[in-house]
Amino acid sequence: MEIGVVGKPNVGKSTFFSAATLVDVDIANYPFTTIDANVGVTYAIAEHPCKELGCQPNPQNYEYRDGKALIPIKMIDVAGLVPGAHEGRGLGNKFLDDLRMASALIHVIDATGRTDAEGQPTDYHDPVEDIEFLEREIDYWIYGILKKGWEKFAKRIKLQHMKLEQAIADHLSGIGVTEEDVWEAVHKVGLPSDPTKWSDEDLLAFVRELRKTNKPIIIAANKADAATDEGIKRLVEEGKKRGYIVIPTSAAAELTLRKAAKAGFIDYVPGSSDFKILKPMSPKQEKALMLIKEKVLDRFGSTGVQEVINRAVFELLNLIPVYPVQDENKLTDQFGNVLPHVYLLPKGSTPRDLAYKVHTDLGKTFLYAVNARTKRRVGEDYELQFNDIIKIVATAK
Repeated sequence: MEIGVVGKPNVGKSTFFSAATLVDVDIANYPFTTIDANVGVTYAIAEHPCKELGCQPNPQNYEYRDGKALIPIKMIDVAGLVPGAHEGRGLGNKFLDDLRMASALIHVIDATGRTDAEGQPTDYHDPVEDIEFLEREIDYWIYGILKKGWEKFAKRIKLQHMKLEQAIADHLSGIGVTEEDVWEAVHKVGLPSDPTKWSDEDLLAFVRELRKTNKPIIIAANKADAATDEGIKRLVEEGKKRGYIVIPTSAAAELTLRKAAKAGFIDYVPGSSDFKILKPMSPKQEKALMLIKEKVLDRFGSTGVQEVINRAVFELLNLIPVYPVQDENKLTDQFGNVLPHVYLLPKGSTPRDLAYKVHTDLGKTFLYAVNARTKRRVGEDYELQFNDIIKIVATAK
């Protein structure tokens, strides 16, 4: 799974990316500092079952800290987007190509309104316009891919009696579109099953719905510490009207805290509302941290960066963490490791889905599963729950 960090130039995208991944990138106060995409690993953070059950895990594919599971997620920071990007303006083509396989997008917006549409400093630019601007660019990017040769393509679907969802999904497989994505968009718009009857307006309406499913967006209202309460409130409300989650964010504050933690000056878990000083630092460093506590943590409850990531994973993408084990009583794998692995699965997934995630052969030979919390046997129709611990029973090969 991959999450893309997007937005116009000079709004703090790369700072957000660096704060989330601790990957050093070029950060400067001018447009197009980022040219080539930056790739790193961030973490979705969830309460760990051991906090409730009183066990001590031996994590193999995730990290464990202070009763929390830190589940790795791939993150990509792409070049800034300007109006007309879908036509190749700025670094538009490169930006959009880099996002092809992103499961979700974090749209970083300058909540202060001090960056214009081109990424240049200005006295005021309405941040709400940036929400609509990104939608439009991605919509027309996908529309351009689909519109090219559409008439011939639509006729072929009709004449060869092809399955509409499969044909379009295959055509858009390069941007990660599935048959389910296509089916949902077609039915939400209410389009005829015969694609030759789709008008340009129908095709664009279809693309808009497809983007909502295939490239869902969450908004990081960045530089929130420098924005007014009224400005933040308006941005949250306007985003909500358009169906978006909007999180007040200070990527610069998060980056400072995480670097201080890495250097051993403070104890800080991303997403926390406070930190603990571990060793003496310079008066200048301590003053900077106290300002972050006053203007960011005390005001918003956190820097917002981790909340954006968590809500993108658990709410926008509807994923849940599930822990497979071999021994449902000791909660261990075959080597005696306690809850060594965690997998992120879509809500509604079943034990067989988990079995396939662990290994293809395990999915093919699946018999039933055991819920380690209740010690009860469950079938392949059981719907997995958040933080379930599951033993898979399969036939021997």
